[in-house]
Amino acid sequence: MQLPRLSFATAAMAASFAVSGWAQQTTAPATPPATPQPQFKLQDYSKPELHFPNPLGPYMPRQVAAPNLGNTPRLNDLMKNGKIMLSLSDVIALALENNLDIAIARYNLNIADTDILRARAGSATRGVNTGLVQGTPGGTGAGLGSSGSGSGAGGTTTGSGGAGSGTSGLVTSTAGVGSVISSFDPVLVGTFQLEHARFLLSNTFTTGGIPTIGENTGTVNWAYQQGFQTGTNLNLSFDNSRTTTTSPGSSRSPALNSRFRFTLSQHLLQGFGFLPNQRFIRVAKNNREISDVAFRLQVITTVTQMQNIYWDLVNAYEDVKVKERSVALADKTLSDNKKQVDIGTLAPIEIVRAESEGAARKQDLIISQTNLQLQQLLMKNAISRNLTDAALADAEVIPTDTMQVPEKEAIVPTQDLVADALAHRAELAESRIDLTNRQINNKAARNALLPSLDLFAFYGGSGLGGTQNPACSPVVCDTPLPRTSYGGTVGQLFDSTAPDKGAGLQLTIPLRNRAAQADQVRAQLEYRQAEMRLQQLENQIRIEVRNAQFALLQNRARVEAAKAGVALAQQSLDAEQKKFALGASTNTLVLQSQRDLAQSASNLVAANAAYEKSRVELDRVTGLTLTHLGIELADAETGQVRKQPVAPGVTPRAEVQASPPQ
Repeated sequence: MQLPRLSFATAAMAASFAVSGWAQQTTAPATPPATPQPQFKLQDYSKPELHFPNPLGPYMPRQVAAPNLGNTPRLNDLMKNGKIMLSLSDVIALALENNLDIAIARYNLNIADTDILRARAGSATRGVNTGLVQGTPGGTGAGLGSSGSGSGAGGTTTGSGGAGSGTSGLVTSTAGVGSVISSFDPVLVGTFQLEHARFLLSNTFTTGGIPTIGENTGTVNWAYQQGFQTGTNLNLSFDNSRTTTTSPGSSRSPALNSRFRFTLSQHLLQGFGFLPNQRFIRVAKNNREISDVAFRLQVITTVTQMQNIYWDLVNAYEDVKVKERSVALADKTLSDNKKQVDIGTLAPIEIVRAESEGAARKQDLIISQTNLQLQQLLMKNAISRNLTDAALADAEVIPTDTMQVPEKEAIVPTQDLVADALAHRAELAESRIDLTNRQINNKAARNALLPSLDLFAFYGGSGLGGTQNPACSPVVCDTPLPRTSYGGTVGQLFDSTAPDKGAGLQLTIPLRNRAAQADQVRAQLEYRQAEMRLQQLENQIRIEVRNAQFALLQNRARVEAAKAGVALAQQSLDAEQKKFALGASTNTLVLQSQRDLAQSASNLVAANAAYEKSRVELDRVTGLTLTHLGIELADAETGQVRKQPVAPGVTPRAEVQASPPQ
């Protein structure tokens, strides 16, 4: 009499496999999230601090705000009764605001700005980090026969996809390649000096027997230097001194001396023109573009990981439900067997066999429950900046979206998918810009092979003034000297009293030129190597696209096979129970059919998760993740999500239970 009831329970179990949902309790309407605030303020550090309005501005340090380590209000808005109700769109939005991988990568944008500022001063760039930050654990992808794969742009190394991995990547710089570049920032050099000296004389005949003489000298010298992007250099010096002495051999005390020289030089071979002298600026601007592309790649990678973590969480929930139903069915079988043993229609050994099966099913449930707890922890870590809030740390995470497998898979020609990937993959954009930088290095190294030939011209003058030295001997000062003020001394610099002018050429020929030859050959080899790396990356992307497409088709077939397997297992269990009721089967076969049904249900849950991950991977390899999810890159740059992402291909759960499976 118990067998029909057992068949009804198994039928209900099979029906629950086909429809993903939890017990009925409609969630309250979600309250609108608080207005998002920027988590990161982008500064334009490519522009310098000026002398106006603060004359000391260029010499004062700029303060960078401490990082915001608090979670955004969106996370609290999604917490209801100690539980975090998450849709896939919510997960993506929270990742853009709180995920530390993205938060760390944001700093690279401003770091690249500082290289532009440095290059505009004529200094060599320090390079830009373009590697992926992958410190968030969880969310492995789904590929063809293995977990998802990642690729790096030409010269870019991506970090390993696990907890604790850091940042690494391509650093593009031109330091040490090409001719020397003078500072484009004007340099003002001043020397202020007071000197007192006393000299012992070995011959006192000219000094009237005075054994020592003393001098007091004050020096005020100025120099102005500046280089220009054409290879031109300007130098202006202005020297002044005032000397008093006790020597009778000096006609003036104090003596005033002034002189100036204006020199202009122009590189004619090595270092001539804009390209050799602007190469740092061009590379720095390209590197800033690389930083933008690298940040887009970081966002794509992190969002892809978030989707995979979400589907792992959904998978864990569904698996717990499967295991709970399997335990319930095993308990029901044990109860029925005990009743049949009591009335003498079943051997007592069947109770032991049912108890063993029930213990195995409970073990599977415990394993599934602990995996669910792990997936909840991974999700909370991925969507928050810290877990110090006790309410957040203890909160359960409930996904509100379910997997949706379309009735018919859209067929997109492989050529179109490859074309999308070649047009949108961030790694390719990085590699192409890097190739441009290497071409700049190549041209600069070629220019550095030339001898150095500089055309220069200068104009200067000198002035002398002061008053007659009272200690001057009659032989030296036989005629009184006119008193000349400092103004009169400076005036002599410009009235052609003592001009100093000229022009010339300076030629420097390195006879073997081995260092320049090595730099030029190396730059050419690295450029050719980068070309090959770009081609290799394109080939790799083509394979990745096909691999992702094959994986999607295979996982779709896996879902269909898993559904058929559940249907077969359910029908087999029903048939075995009927045969058992008629005495044509054994309790062992019934338990085996129950075990097969539980395994088939678990296979279906895993197949659905693998299918969803393969769709996520196809978006990643074609570079369309942000487009398909409606993500604005500007929101990711500031951590302020103003436009809610929309995840396609998922079905919101109309009903979820207040607590997850236990």
